[in-house]
Amino acid sequence: MEFLDRIVLDNSVRDILTVATVIAIVLLFKKILSRYISSGLFFVIHNFWKTVERKQFVELIFKPMGWFVSITVALIALNRLNYPSVLDFKILKLPFNIILDKIGIGIWILSFIKLVLSVVSFIAYVLGKKALNTPDKSDDQLVPFFREFFKVIIWILGALLILKAVFNQNIGYILTSLSIVGAALALSARESLENLIASFIIFFDKPFFVGDTLKVNNVTGTVERIGLRSTRIRTADKTLVTVPNKQMVDSVVDNWSMRTGRRAELRLELDEKTSATHLSSFIEMARNILEAKKTNGIESYSVFLSDFNKNGSTVFVEYVSAPVTLAEFNELKQIVNLALINAVNNSAINLAVSSSNLTIVNNDSEDVGVPKAKPIV
Repeated sequence: MEFLDRIVLDNSVRDILTVATVIAIVLLFKKILSRYISSGLFFVIHNFWKTVERKQFVELIFKPMGWFVSITVALIALNRLNYPSVLDFKILKLPFNIILDKIGIGIWILSFIKLVLSVVSFIAYVLGKKALNTPDKSDDQLVPFFREFFKVIIWILGALLILKAVFNQNIGYILTSLSIVGAALALSARESLENLIASFIIFFDKPFFVGDTLKVNNVTGTVERIGLRSTRIRTADKTLVTVPNKQMVDSVVDNWSMRTGRRAELRLELDEKTSATHLSSFIEMARNILEAKKTNGIESYSVFLSDFNKNGSTVFVEYVSAPVTLAEFNELKQIVNLALINAVNNSAINLAVSSSNLTIVNNDSEDVGVPKAKPIV
């Protein structure tokens, strides 16, 4: 027992062994402790959100919770020891024990920030899962947007807390200085600020959503992500185009996903020798074809003689389908075009063909009484 009462570095061996044992147990059983705490929190949360899965909760909370508990217990245990007098020296006129205290506080604050960020990610996961079950697409993009927004706010508050607790800085003075600096930065970074404001306009005005197909500034593709500064669009060439949010707000955005239908038109130019009777018969035949294709998705159609001149007649075919995918619409167009080709082939009409006349005139003869050559057509 005398050994346990022996003083080493201004602390008894018993106290040193006790603190070391506590820290060792925490480090060895960190996973078990954090898992039990996570299980307790999961039980409370599961009473409010029945759809939450235990696996996702443990994955999102497990590591930051374990480190936070370990650091907290270790700091509390170390606080029970007396500071050794042998370490009573200064670094840059600052006592070393104060430096150690500030480092410990900073580590604890960082672990707490990581824990809060993981909680925000978990809440965003739960809300995102609920958003997938709603028909409205706006909540699908609001959840990741505000998740990133709150993470930025948490990091800013954490940095201010570290400045206050670790460096003993006056937060009020810092905020005042930041407001002045922020005003100067806002003037110099006007475009970034405009993009940030444009991101809020996009989220609340809802001109498009994640997953929509857009055409903006000669860029056509599917929206993959709407961020605080830019919108990322995946093109048909599988490239990722980043468009600043300000351009998304100021430019004309053609949202193909919000169309109420797809329209196709076809102009059939028929031979000038086609009679009116044959034309009427063909127009009726084309209408019957489109009527029969309503089962393929055609909602409305029109077929009429739009023009006639010396070169022939023009039959205009127009139809509108349901808002199907581009691949399905191309398949429908192919079916209609093939049916119209068969109708032309089975009718007593011909498509107009382009022709050109070549005239050769011989004007070389200058003899009197010799007739000039006639034009050759």
